[in-house]
Amino acid sequence: MTASRQADVKIHDKLYINGEWVAPTGSGTLDVINSTTEEVMGRVPEGTAEDIDCAVRAARAAFESWSTTDPSVRAAIVKKISDGLKARQSEIASVIANEVGMPLPLATAVQAGMPAMVMGFYAKMLADYSFEEQIGNSLVIKESIGVVGCITPWNFPLHQVVAKVAPAFAAGCTIVLKPSEVAPLTAFILAEIVQEAGLPPGVFNVVTGLGSVVGEALAAHPGVDMISFTGSTRAGKRVSELAAQTVKRVALELGGKSASIILDDADFNKAVRSGVNNCYFNSGQACSAHTRMLAPRARLDEAIKIAKEAAESFTVGDPSEGKAKLGPLVSEIQRDRVRNYIKKGIEEGATLVTGGPEPPDGLNTGYFVRPTVFANVRNDMTIAREEIFGPVLSIIAYEDEDDAVRIANDTIYGLAGGVWSQDLDRAKRVARRIRAGQVDINNAGFNPLAPFGGYKQSGNGRELGRYGFEEYLEIKSLQT
Repeated sequence: MTASRQADVKIHDKLYINGEWVAPTGSGTLDVINSTTEEVMGRVPEGTAEDIDCAVRAARAAFESWSTTDPSVRAAIVKKISDGLKARQSEIASVIANEVGMPLPLATAVQAGMPAMVMGFYAKMLADYSFEEQIGNSLVIKESIGVVGCITPWNFPLHQVVAKVAPAFAAGCTIVLKPSEVAPLTAFILAEIVQEAGLPPGVFNVVTGLGSVVGEALAAHPGVDMISFTGSTRAGKRVSELAAQTVKRVALELGGKSASIILDDADFNKAVRSGVNNCYFNSGQACSAHTRMLAPRARLDEAIKIAKEAAESFTVGDPSEGKAKLGPLVSEIQRDRVRNYIKKGIEEGATLVTGGPEPPDGLNTGYFVRPTVFANVRNDMTIAREEIFGPVLSIIAYEDEDDAVRIANDTIYGLAGGVWSQDLDRAKRVARRIRAGQVDINNAGFNPLAPFGGYKQSGNGRELGRYGFEEYLEIKSLQT
């Protein structure tokens, strides 16, 4: 065991490097805060650049053996990791509900359930995947890219880790993981599961710490062949700058300001309510959230009325009780940031339909924000341009179909979007015009096996499914 429980605080005092729990080189620690109680719920090491170097050297040493292991052997170990995640699903969900604030029933299904499923998918995929192809006199071989540095966010702390490490494991890569210092506890659970599954030493390493220290050391390290980063666009640019010095591959999944276009023939009651639900999922802490709702001007009042009713149906409260629809935001910094955006929207002349910057009634403890809707938003307003990462919806009027597409694409981002219409062909035609990596039609369900990633400043590369797997492969041609 690497942790002990002291007064309900989960203490991790070691890092996972080269298959062992080792003391960090520094003495600093980082507190993990319960987003509902505002109390310390965990403590992890504040890693150093020296810790990153140790982890990279371990991953480097393990690479040749792991990358040449038969895919069936890799698949069997990945399957064991998937089984281990399933076995600890309740524990994982509880930890993330307290760290991040997602209500427990949702956290169980999404935050804990989806990572186990994704890990299992890659175990199955290896059975049928061909790493070789004959093209003329060339044998084209797909090989593991090497040592991968994974830097992950706090909003889906285990899912975003697994979306990187599962395909990387399957591809034969070795990994150094730097999880978010805000929600790092499930990375230790994953390391325990990995160790129990028999993954060879050095294939998976975990170093916790600050992005400005261990994240930058990982991105810049010459022993790392690829960086996979999920986080803000600002931080992604910094990762790219550091990684460019050694010309390593960089995969980025960054911010979004996604638009949901409700066409004039849509079922407005269903479309608007679903749009509010999408925007508020995980308390709005989702990069792919549809935070701009585009409604035809002729039906704008109808959309605003429905959105107000939908938003006000969101009960706010303790996520661990499993009753509230909306939990807190992850941190004091994030709560204050979102409240400031709400104030900015009011200052710039948007109409506050419901919600606002004040704490929800009776919830003065915890990082809670009122579910908020703005109407009469122009696409040049701050709340329509910048990623808020909270339960704040902007309703924007459009004149016709071309105007809706123009507004949807008038953003530096291009991660996701939505289209609503009772004419499926029309909806698909509009969806094709949206410059984004994933567009939902009539609230179609998230497919964790389809490629996920963005256009423009939402990043480059793809995660999940076969496309996510191939991010971790190099291509070699043998001429005969």
